[in-house]
Amino acid sequence: MKRVALLNIVGLSADLIGTHTPKIRAFAERKGGVTRLSVPFPAVTTTVQTSMLTGVSVAEHGIVGNGWYDRTEGEVKFWKQSQKFVEAEAVWQKARRIDSKFTCANVCWWYAMNSDVDVYVTPRPIYRANGRKVPDCQTRPSGLRDELTEAHGPFPLFKFWGPGADIESTRWIVDAAIHVAKTSHPTLQLVYLPHLDYGLQKLGPGHDDVPGLLREVDAEVGRLVDALESEGVDVLLVSEYGIVPVISDVPLNKTLRESGLIAIREELGTEMLIPTECEALAIADHQIAHVYVRDLTRRDEVAKLLRGVDGVDSIVNREDSELNHHRAGDLIATACADRWFSYDWWLNDEVAPDYARTVDIHNKPGYDPRELFLSSRLRAAGKLAMTKAGIRTTMDVIPLDGTLVRGSHGLKDHQVGREPVLIGFAHRGEELLPCERISSILLQTIFED
Repeated sequence: MKRVALLNIVGLSADLIGTHTPKIRAFAERKGGVTRLSVPFPAVTTTVQTSMLTGVSVAEHGIVGNGWYDRTEGEVKFWKQSQKFVEAEAVWQKARRIDSKFTCANVCWWYAMNSDVDVYVTPRPIYRANGRKVPDCQTRPSGLRDELTEAHGPFPLFKFWGPGADIESTRWIVDAAIHVAKTSHPTLQLVYLPHLDYGLQKLGPGHDDVPGLLREVDAEVGRLVDALESEGVDVLLVSEYGIVPVISDVPLNKTLRESGLIAIREELGTEMLIPTECEALAIADHQIAHVYVRDLTRRDEVAKLLRGVDGVDSIVNREDSELNHHRAGDLIATACADRWFSYDWWLNDEVAPDYARTVDIHNKPGYDPRELFLSSRLRAAGKLAMTKAGIRTTMDVIPLDGTLVRGSHGLKDHQVGREPVLIGFAHRGEELLPCERISSILLQTIFED
């Protein structure tokens, strides 16, 4: 067996490889060039990663987005971390059937927890009773957490996601990946490098600061490639999607609310969603949304209503889409190429739920890229000081303005040049390579002898 590493440089597209990515460009030149990928719908993190690692369609593996509405529990499930949600065989499971000595390490790819990989590292904060969120990670074996913390400090959670996201988290992940490679010697190592993704969403792909982001991530990729290749590892680079420029959000739930289809209750002066009582509810996920309709006899009525919303490109029935799975919405909405969907349902910002202005990825019924911004640096500094002093407070420092976000993704058909890429496997032909092929490419590379 050959040792292989798959490095996921999230947000890297074909048009970004060049002057500002000398190490990635040089790697591509000696590895046979850059292969452009086609991705499943929706082109979002957990869906694309699962498609890569299982090699089957979304309808088969069941990861219909980064989150969905659970009709049984009546709850929105967003950014869950258990591999048990995946309903298809993963590449490491296939590899073990070929050779029982095969091992796999997952460094920050999704669904690491509750999985059967041999080694994993995944962000996992500590939630204190006083409301504090303490940066940390969870690992297998458990002692790996202590080794990484001692060598590199705690996992920099607030540099991984939120207004403070920067290269520090990617640098920590690279350090962790090098440590795992040298101590565990996995046959297959998965590594997730998020830095470029968040910068592009925040600034947009055409911003003047993007070259700096590219240079930062290129340096870390180069450092990791050098370390892995010195260990005799065959490296592949991949990305999940390209980022497209956007101008504003589309709040589908506000339209549903105005039509009397959203149910809320007042809690301490704020409006809280009651999913089980909603006649229709949109779960926003970048440029797509799952719309759940309580009474299916009203589905056509809801579809007609949403088709008239500015910024909506299409509304289709689940059965007529690639997402024909019980987790998916009854209707699937896609945004126009320059728009993204927000989850907002309130009609007055004064009564928005308290978590709307915080970094809270699990309570919000949708992905919220506004969490990359601060409403006020002075307010944030004051709140942070209170938290460090042990004073219970709400870190309500996130703005509600959807026009701040300048980059998004999720649509299947990427603009030319903004396709995600695979580097390290020479693809013959002009057609885009389906990302579902990556599972078999990994097996081919590992067992080619």
